[in-house]
Order: sequence, then structure tokens, then C-alpha cells
Amino acid sequence: MRDKSATQLPDRADIDASNSEIDALPSLRDLVGAMDMRARKSLGQNFLFDLNLTRRIARSAAPLTGTTIEIGPGPGGLTRALLLEGAIKVIAIEKDWRAPDVLASLLSASRGRLELTEADAMDFPIWDLEPAPRRIIANLPYNIATTLLIRWLEHAADFVSMTLMFQREVALRITAKPGDSAYGRLSVLAGWLADAEILFDIPPEAFVPAPKITSSVVQIIPLAAPRFPCSQEHLEDVTRHAFGQRRKMLRSSLKKIGGEALLLAADIDPETRPQDLDIASFCKLAELHETKAFS
Repeated sequence: MRDKSATQLPDRADIDASNSEIDALPSLRDLVGAMDMRARKSLGQNFLFDLNLTRRIARSAAPLTGTTIEIGPGPGGLTRALLLEGAIKVIAIEKDWRAPDVLASLLSASRGRLELTEADAMDFPIWDLEPAPRRIIANLPYNIATTLLIRWLEHAADFVSMTLMFQREVALRITAKPGDSAYGRLSVLAGWLADAEILFDIPPEAFVPAPKITSSVVQIIPLAAPRFPCSQEHLEDVTRHAFGQRRKMLRSSLKKIGGEALLLAADIDPETRPQDLDIASFCKLAELHETKAFS
């Protein structure tokens, strides 16, 4: 379902009137209790009820012009925050069949600024949503967060920002630099296509139910073009081999795709370990892997 009642962008008076209605809605805890909407483990749901916290997340991605895309709104905690922080248009992607009922009052109070699309984010082309600029702001289900990020990075230039919540271990991998213990495939891909930083952490007790780990809000600012020339397919292939055996020297871990000959053609010491190689060098390896110019 997608509410398409809004045909014009709201002005400041519209937003203020809408936000007054949102402020008057029942608290999220009361709403969830009344609707008996418990978090579903199968969907990786952990709800955030603290409006101060969700508004902090929303403010970190401001200004909320164009289209703000939220994945998995659940009962609408972050959704409320986005609207209260002045989002012009929010499109919430949710596959939980309970969402239309629990979000009905918020949809009404939004006065057309909120649209709900019942779909699986794993299959939905959010990079086509209009109008631009597009930004993603989401508390992602941990079980699919990395897969979603990699998919969105394939369309990085279609977004002005991604402000996303991950378990801290994944956040460290996204933002790691060469030489860091967390540096790996995700670090290389993210660093090739974007600038990324951890904004702040969120403790387990902020969620319902509380997960066993700390979460981190990561802001990813896509580049207009990749930092270095190469194909994503071959970069992913090189890094998959390299970090699949991260304790080994590259001449060993890359043996199936050229090994020492590939490394020497790229002017890289074959005894280098993958965590010590910078993104530019991985891209050079990907280019040679694609062209087979080292054979």
C-alpha cells in the first residue's frame, strides 16, 4: 500500500500543523500496547521508543529535504522523529503486515508527508524513489543490514546520505582503515564509494526488546564517483579472496586469481597481508583481475 494523497510539497505552516497533530498522538508504548504489536524476532525487530534519541538520529541527517527513506518503521518511533524534525516527505518501507494499522494515526497526522510502502527492502529499488535528493535513515534489522548496505552502495550516487544503525561490530568494519583489526571487505567497498563515520553509540537498554550488543549510528556520505577506477564485481571478488584468508599473505590468499604474478603486476609486495593494503591498491588488483593484464 502506498498513500499518494500528497501532490504538492508542504510549506512551513503545513509542517507545523502536522507536527502539532503528531505531538498529540498517544505515546509509542501506549500505542504498541493497545495494538499488541510485539517485536518479531523473525523480522529482526528491536523498537526504539525514546523520542529524544530518535530525534537525535533524525537531526544528524538534516536538512530533510527531498525524499527521506526509512526501512522497517515498525510502530513509527523514528518515523515520528523524522516528521517532527521537518522532513518534507518520508517513504517508509515495511513488510510487516501489521504496519498499516499501527501507523494509521501517524499517516493521518502527517498530512501527506508520510507514505507507507508494503514491500521487502531486500527487493525494493529505493534508489528510484522521487523526488531527489534521497537519503536513507533507518534502524536496520541486524540480520540483513550488511546485505542491504552493499546493495545500496551499488547505487551510491543516487543518495546524498545514509544514516543507518548497525551493531557496533559492523559499524567498526564499515569505518575501519588499513591496519585496523576490523578492516576488511566491507571497509574497502564502503571507503571506495563513500565517506563514513560513527556518529554515536546506542546502548542495548534503549531498545525493546533489548539486544545483547551495543548499536552504532553510522553516517555514510556517497561520493559523486568511486575514488579509484575498477568494477565493483571484480573488487568484491578480490576482497573476498583476500579477506577469506586474512591471516595469510596475499600471494597465498589470492592464488586462485593470479597470486604472486597479479601482485607483482600491481607493484605490491606478495608478502603483504590484506589488512595492510589500502583501497587504491585493492582497486588496482581488481582492474588487473578484470583485464588479466598480468598473465
